[in-house]
Amino acid sequence: MSDAVSRLAEVKSAIAAATAEAKRAEGSVTLVAVSKTFPIEAIEPVLAAGQRVFGENYVQDAKGKWPELRERYPDAEVHMIGPLQSNKAKEAVALFDVIETLDRPSLAKELAKEVARAKDAGARVPRFLVQVNTGAEPQKGGVLPEEADAFIRACRETYGLDVEGVMCIPPADEPPAPHFALLTTIARRNGLKTVSMGMSADYPTAIAMGATHVRVGSAIFGARG
Repeated sequence: MSDAVSRLAEVKSAIAAATAEAKRAEGSVTLVAVSKTFPIEAIEPVLAAGQRVFGENYVQDAKGKWPELRERYPDAEVHMIGPLQSNKAKEAVALFDVIETLDRPSLAKELAKEVARAKDAGARVPRFLVQVNTGAEPQKGGVLPEEADAFIRACRETYGLDVEGVMCIPPADEPPAPHFALLTTIARRNGLKTVSMGMSADYPTAIAMGATHVRVGSAIFGARG
């Protein structure tokens, strides 16, 4: 058994324990294994162990791995969790099952164009999460919390995108719980079912605050080089 597979089992056990402690339904939290920067050889044992949902930060990196991996594991689901440039919208729509970093009108416009083309061709199209910059950090992507409702509405009504949830990355130097609570409130207010929040250091807190998806990388795959 690889180290990653044994760590995967530990993370899944911790998720189950945090879910039970929060008095939430068993299986109500999905683990997104963050495989960004890791090669096929590191990811395949985790796939073979049964993990099916993965997160990637870069279109080019994902393009080099997932077409091949999906030939062997066609039920794998890949999420885009890094910043997405508008000029990569076509590739992202073709490659990802979920794009978690929808955060500005220019990107929504390009994604809507590519989704329409994919639908016309009879291809599957991704689902979308709106990224919320809960800490209003200038270096981070994401719509500001006070602008989230209007942006979610525009994504749905103006651009016709299938927005099913929200995601956030809290500031590294602040307690995450208030940020998680804010994201859950935004999701509830907009009737969104998916709340993607929590990473290796804080996913039990995120689960307690209502996360439906937690994005865990280093606790499974180890430190990145």
